[in-house]
This record gives sequence, C-alpha cells and structure tokens, in this order.
Amino acid sequence: MIKFINVTKIYPPDIKALNQVNLHIKPGEFVSIVGQSGSGKTTLVKSLIGEEKVDKGKIIVGGWDITNIGQREVPFLRRQIGVIFQDFKLLDKKTLFENVAFALQVCGQTPKKIKAIVPQVLKIVGLEGKARRYPKEVSGGEQQRAVIARALVHRPKILLADEPTGNLDSINAEEIIELLKKINKFGTTIVLVTHNREIVNRLRKRVITIENGVIVSDQAVGKYML
Repeated sequence: MIKFINVTKIYPPDIKALNQVNLHIKPGEFVSIVGQSGSGKTTLVKSLIGEEKVDKGKIIVGGWDITNIGQREVPFLRRQIGVIFQDFKLLDKKTLFENVAFALQVCGQTPKKIKAIVPQVLKIVGLEGKARRYPKEVSGGEQQRAVIARALVHRPKILLADEPTGNLDSINAEEIIELLKKINKFGTTIVLVTHNREIVNRLRKRVITIENGVIVSDQAVGKYML
C-alpha cells in the first residue's frame, strides 16, 4: 500500500530530514508514527501527500510511483489519501454539511451525488444530527469528526491522521481514536502521526519511531519508546 524505498530528503545547507528511509505499510494496517519535534515526521507526511519532493529514493502509494508527482496529479493522490489535520481547517461560514460537501464540489461532483454521499459519511462519524450546525456551534471533538467525514468522502484507501488529537481533551481524543479504529475495521489503512504516548501505548498496534530522519524502531505491537 505504502512503500518508501531508500528515501532521502535534504534541506539546505545539509540537513537530512529523511535519511535512507525504508518503510512498507500493508493494506488495512493501523500504524502509529512517532518521534520528537524535528525527527522527520512532518517531512515524511508531506512527502507522502505530494507536498514535498524527495532528493533520493522512491515513494509508492497503491502501486503508483509518486516520487516525482506533478502538481496536476496531486488532487488525484489526495483522493487515495484522506488527510486529517490537528487544526481542523474547517470553513467557519459553512455548516458541517457544507464543509464536507465542499470537498466533493471542488472535484466537480454533481449535486445529486453530494446529497447522497455527505449524509453517509456524517453518519459514520456520528454527526448525522448536527449537519446544519456551524463549526463554532459544536465542540472541538465534533469539529474533528467533521474533518474525518470530509476526509472520507472520496472513500480513500489510506487515512493519514496528523496529530488529530493535539487540540482535544482526553475524552474527545479517545473518541477520535475509537472512530479511527472503526474506520480501520472497514479496511481503510490508518497512518497515525502523534506525540500522544498514552494513545499509542493503548492502541497496541504497529509503532514506527523516527529519530534524526532515520527509522530507529519498527514494532509490530509497539509502545511509545521516546
């Protein structure tokens, strides 16, 4: 599903954000990627979604070599990889329904298809009763659920969650992780990037640890080792 083959990314003058990274994530896995600030996690994420070009090596997603992906192809990649950010990135003047629908509108989906898909994904994340509310009218946990719904509209094979619980209290954070586990059971590959030691240890899933641009640990049933 995801392969990094000898991937190196260098920032001037000579900072190796990623240093000969080899990584293989299989379809349907739930993987946590951990590492301290400056370890290379962010560069790995940006490389995976086509925001950064690497200097050496190959990145393959679902059999597609995206190493030298062009800007015109990035939107097609983003349909395979749903992305959840820490800072929600919801549009304040649109309802939750409209926020989710917007991800389909920009891709040219018909109003009929949008009306069919949006209620489905809102139901998956438990927001079917709050579709007409605006982001400021719901809790932080519910805003993050809306972000997850928006990421699911293209039925991506991979869901990349970049610090999805960073702005949430422990109860809401746990609910978001349970939701990701539920989505994973549907067959979606989950890549969770997080600093949250408690969540990683409780998951008891695969844990990949990055330090100074190098994978220093890859545990099938792992813990937060830093």
